[in-house]
Amino acid sequence: MKKRWLLCILCALTLTATIPRYAYAVDISATAAVLMDADSGQLLYEKNAERQMLIASTTKIMTALVVLDYGGLQQVVTVKQSHMVEGSSMYLKPGEQVTVEELLYGLLLCSGNDAALVLADYCGGLTKFVTLMNEKAELLGMVNSSFANPNGLDDEAHYSTAHDMAILASYAARNATFLRLCSTKSVTINGRTMSNHNRLLREVEGCIGMKTGFTKAAGRTLVSCARRDGRCLVAVTLQDGNDWADHAALYDYGFTQLAELPGETAWFVLPGGVRKE
Repeated sequence: MKKRWLLCILCALTLTATIPRYAYAVDISATAAVLMDADSGQLLYEKNAERQMLIASTTKIMTALVVLDYGGLQQVVTVKQSHMVEGSSMYLKPGEQVTVEELLYGLLLCSGNDAALVLADYCGGLTKFVTLMNEKAELLGMVNSSFANPNGLDDEAHYSTAHDMAILASYAARNATFLRLCSTKSVTINGRTMSNHNRLLREVEGCIGMKTGFTKAAGRTLVSCARRDGRCLVAVTLQDGNDWADHAALYDYGFTQLAELPGETAWFVLPGGVRKE
């Protein structure tokens, strides 16, 4: 009888140990979400992580990274009428001349759809730019993603997953220029003042930016990054009406973790975007 009880207790402990702790760690509103250690790739929390969904303007993380690969921050670009587009804007005017760096601020702070089109033209045109976006996604191992435009406007061929966007954010967190741009709270260039839409920069300890997004079809999307005590975490929520609070809760949970969760496979991104397991 005693052996049977001991066996039952051992089985119960084994089952408990194999249940991912993050499954019960945080109660959030997002349809899909991921909290990832940006240095190791370890998942600290996931919810519908592999579901392909619209990502709205969080797309612009990829847009900015492709532009930074292309280079030339101080190059001057002329705005065209064809760059005028619906949705969020940095309010460019046809004929205006702006630097690539100013456009990147407009892309990441104001979420300018107009800036995205100007930058795509600068990098060789829209078709070429979308190809570059998809090539970079493939290189990073974003196997469930497809990009159809540089601004995130709804398109059946434009989607990603919470997991893939966390991979992208972890890679972006290694780019010093990208972090400088996306962590800027406000900047004035050539008389144009741009303020960052990301409230987490002001409300969450250690937040160093990333990107907001919204369309009617996608709902609210948010990718963020935070550093505390030498650790760097990225959080992704898709279709989340309570994203500010959810990201704060995810970070409060994640930064309390002192050891790796059982059953996780760590990976990291080498220079050049090669994924190692």
